[in-house]
Amino acid sequence: MSPTALVSGDAHPALAQAIAREAGLELVQASVSAFADGETRVRIEPDVRGRSLCIVQPTSTPTNERLMTLALLADAACAAGAARVSALIPYFGYARQDVRKLPGEARSAQLAARLLAAAGVEEVIALELHSAALESAFPMPVAHLQADKLALGMFQKNHVIVSPDAGGLKRAQRYAVALAAPLAVVAKARTGADIAVPLQVLGDVSGRACFIVDDMASTGRTIAGAARALAAAGASEVHAFFVHAVMAPGALERIRGAGVRRIVTTDSVGPVASPGVEVLSTAALFAEHFGRKDMP
Repeated sequence: MSPTALVSGDAHPALAQAIAREAGLELVQASVSAFADGETRVRIEPDVRGRSLCIVQPTSTPTNERLMTLALLADAACAAGAARVSALIPYFGYARQDVRKLPGEARSAQLAARLLAAAGVEEVIALELHSAALESAFPMPVAHLQADKLALGMFQKNHVIVSPDAGGLKRAQRYAVALAAPLAVVAKARTGADIAVPLQVLGDVSGRACFIVDDMASTGRTIAGAARALAAAGASEVHAFFVHAVMAPGALERIRGAGVRRIVTTDSVGPVASPGVEVLSTAALFAEHFGRKDMP
């Protein structure tokens, strides 16, 4: 069911406006403020009784605040009499914490999903979750969109499509098959939560232009390590595309310092104002999901 209106959270109002414009949907005004102690307060201003609403809110940095704001907006919509509430989450924080790797760890992704369900969210629309298996963490239906239509226009058939690790191999395979392009993967060992050490390049990259593809760049270490491994294996040039520009401090400098020439991402997390970084709009992709307008 397509919503009759969108509601923008505080994380990325520009994207909510662009989606509403592309999809031909009304953008309902909501206010997000805070008390002096930091406690979040939200209010949906117009009368939304009987309407189907979709709240647009990536849960990016500061993740806890964005997630809580999304839950509060969903609760406010239900309390205001909305017939149905869905959540459009361009980037879902906590996606990397969907399995318990060590005793005593929380399954944070499942907890975040249950919080949204308890707040009244009946459907989630997400872009490029960290893994397809994460859909099972949500107690409500999930429309899991992929960025393929955005990404494929960047590549050339002479590019080697490279997954920086085994976990992203399916994404790289999709791109390589669609382009009839060669494929490579960088094998790595993870030594910490945000630390991965590249081991070797599997695939022929000698003298070839390579395009690393990944779902996100957080610290930038995975992409930087893959870029160095590709250069050591004889790649003539290295470029990178990642869907979510999570970008902890120093990440972009780390990627550039590894010799990556072209850096491309999307606006899923928020505005990216770094010079030299190409940003692809996701608005038409989400609008197409609502069935109002085909992508160009």
